[in-house]
Amino acid sequence: MVVVVSAPYTTRIALAGLPVSVEQGRLSWGDDLMARAVRDKSEPMSAVFAVPGFAATYSVGVVWSLCRWGIGFLGAYVVSDLTGSPRLVQLTGTLLWAPLLFVGLMGGAVSDRLPRRTLLFAQFAVLGPLTAGIGILSLLDRLPLWLLYLYMVAAGFGWVTDMTVRKAMVYDLVGDDRIDKAMAFEGLASSLGLVAGTLAGGILIGTVGAGGAYLAVAGAIGLATLLLTRVPSIPLPATRSQDRSSLRVELREGLGLVGKRPLLASVLGVTALTNFFHFAYFPMVPVIADRLNASPAATGALAAATGLGMAVGATIVLRSPVRRGLLYALGSAGAFVFLLGFAAFDRYLLVFASLLVASSFVGLFGATQSALVMTSVGKEARGRAMGLLAMAIGMLPLGMTTLGEVAEAVGPQSALLISNLIGLAGLAIFLWRRPECLRAA
Repeated sequence: MVVVVSAPYTTRIALAGLPVSVEQGRLSWGDDLMARAVRDKSEPMSAVFAVPGFAATYSVGVVWSLCRWGIGFLGAYVVSDLTGSPRLVQLTGTLLWAPLLFVGLMGGAVSDRLPRRTLLFAQFAVLGPLTAGIGILSLLDRLPLWLLYLYMVAAGFGWVTDMTVRKAMVYDLVGDDRIDKAMAFEGLASSLGLVAGTLAGGILIGTVGAGGAYLAVAGAIGLATLLLTRVPSIPLPATRSQDRSSLRVELREGLGLVGKRPLLASVLGVTALTNFFHFAYFPMVPVIADRLNASPAATGALAAATGLGMAVGATIVLRSPVRRGLLYALGSAGAFVFLLGFAAFDRYLLVFASLLVASSFVGLFGATQSALVMTSVGKEARGRAMGLLAMAIGMLPLGMTTLGEVAEAVGPQSALLISNLIGLAGLAIFLWRRPECLRAA
């Protein structure tokens, strides 16, 4: 069947077996994959940067990504160097990610009620001085372990704010038409931030020590604050700005989205499984590197393999016409499979290569995740949907704690193998029961 569609589409599109309707010059169908493919071919990948305000908002995200991954790497490295305990190393990641689980939905509800740009300013105003203080105490060799752990929790709140506030701002700016490209670029920013944050962390530790590295992160947070002044103030949707319902009601409504939106439930389930069983490995990188007798710089490079791989995956998403839901599920499965090599091999290059390939699949997963969540709900619930995603990602600290305990009992390598094999089996069972994300365009 051939359908000729009027403006804004001026191309004859050949369709076969797809339910099509034309209304007021717009094309719609059950699966809009081909529509997105036509649109993607009609504009360059960089077209999203022409949207007013996106470049400034994106630049803030790039710098913050460098900071958050640097904070995570520095915390794990310092504790590993001080204690050598896998359990205590994993605790740094547990505390960094714990706020996502416990206050993620609340962060989303606040994002739907208050000016989002103001919330970002508040985040940087608190975290910048805290980071500088940690750096000074470390330089003076007076940084107690308990204070470092409290700082990781504070940094975790910053992660919640970025996910529920700044990413919702991105959707406010670009809308449905360019959200796939915007989120793929977001994934690329996270990847490059991980690479730069971990590499810089390893190099700075080897040159100016952990204290100097923390002060560099504090300076980067100051830069993010300056960049934020260029971000336009985006008004909340009218339905939200006029809503006077209590926060408790909004939290209940947010949780209710899971039962009402099958696609959202499917995406969140895959997210929870992947974060619990796969991503828990990250604080273990210094432990694996120590087993390989790697230098601080080589340890940073190994951690950076995660970011390099994620950048590859995000780039694939930018260029691929494949359904975002299929890329999302495939990314999760591939991450589980290839991380087995990271745990099993005993040579640095093989460990590095395994982590690089696994992280390439993570890039597919991460670059499609937020777009799937935000397109599964209306604009008035976007912040709360991202809050639910934050809670699903918040399964990570539980996974980190579990992995740390298992590693204490059977060793890091065996613990990583067990975790990823169980996760792969759990993913297959879940997608068999809840396959909605596989069919998402």
